[in-house]
Amino acid sequence: MSTNEEIKVGENAPHRIAVVETASREKTRKVTIQYVSKHAKYGKYVRKRTVLHVHDAKNESNVGDRVEIAECRPISRTKRWTVVRIVEKAPAKAEMVFEAGTGSKKKK
Repeated sequence: MSTNEEIKVGENAPHRIAVVETASREKTRKVTIQYVSKHAKYGKYVRKRTVLHVHDAKNESNVGDRVEIAECRPISRTKRWTVVRIVEKAPAKAEMVFEAGTGSKKKK
């Protein structure tokens, strides 16, 4: 595959909203889609999740972001989805900083 080639998403391709779990690899994100289903025998609602490897060509998404993904052609052995847009950015984490001399913690 050429690096300049853009990945096309079909008009009728399935779209999902997912949360980015890991963003450690170049142009690849691991996302989870969480849902609830009813147990066939007991009728209790059970939380389930689907984990997908997603192609992020511009490396825009980070851990905790909610993204819209769409199914596309196979990009690699595990990647069959691509990021369409970032729905919601993750809130920034407060970092703890030590003040010099006092030894106390202060939020940044």
